[in-house]
Amino acid sequence: MAHSDSDPPLLNHYGTLLCHSTQWDEPQTRVTMEECQLPLIDLCDLGSDDEMVRRACAAAICKASSEWGFFQVVNHGISSQLVDKMRCEQVKLFRAPFETKATSGLLNNSYRWGSPRATCPNQFSWSEAFHVPLTKVSDEACYGDFKSLREVMTCFAAAMSELSRLLAGILTENLGNWKQASISNICDETTCFLRLNHYPACPISPEIFGLVPHTDSDFLTILCQDQVGGLQLMKDSKWVTVKPNKDALIVNIGDLFQAWSNDVYKSVEHKGIQRTSSRRCQKNRVQGWPSQVST
Repeated sequence: MAHSDSDPPLLNHYGTLLCHSTQWDEPQTRVTMEECQLPLIDLCDLGSDDEMVRRACAAAICKASSEWGFFQVVNHGISSQLVDKMRCEQVKLFRAPFETKATSGLLNNSYRWGSPRATCPNQFSWSEAFHVPLTKVSDEACYGDFKSLREVMTCFAAAMSELSRLLAGILTENLGNWKQASISNICDETTCFLRLNHYPACPISPEIFGLVPHTDSDFLTILCQDQVGGLQLMKDSKWVTVKPNKDALIVNIGDLFQAWSNDVYKSVEHKGIQRTSSRRCQKNRVQGWPSQVST
């Protein structure tokens, strides 16, 4: 596959790792993965006139966070039109020349690609991303020539933040009154990020890591996934593939929330497997300050 001038020099970096690494294992063992359907929760039930229905919905969110560390939500209040607009603007952003993305200071100079700290192929992520603090999302100076991105990204970040506060509130309420007082600080705009991810098509292998195995270090992540798929998570000591759902957003618990909940909720290892088609997705991360973590 021909290299696009919009793609970062992933192949060169990966090739350098291959040449200098003493670890010659394939980056991903090709085995058939069991496909799973994450717990699906209809957030419409939170607005039901029936208190039992509301409680059941909240209980399902807490149960999934404890047993899976992941769940998906529908009727979440973020319109498909807004998601489509965000995806369209994101495509235009990642199609910009690599030099523009890397050197023009776009989105608070937050552009990153590959895995700069990787010392062997197994540590390499075939991806690029912008990791933007919410406090900078509305800053006109961040957008350069991408003027139309600002309005859409501002609306998208606000909608995702509102959903984050709703879910975090439910999860903390389940822990008891002693936790509720801190939730407004945890979901403060200054502790949140919007991450835009792109996984360029890989000419080496369809099974290379788009994102290496990891747990999220943050508090809570909401993921808007495309339909190409590739997300895998650890469930019952084995990797399972998450089946994409075009109407759902994926929510997962981060390390800080696991610690803050005294292990009531689980931060689960997951990874992204690269495919032959490019993939783009948006994440909204709620990042709690370390001082708010209970041990």
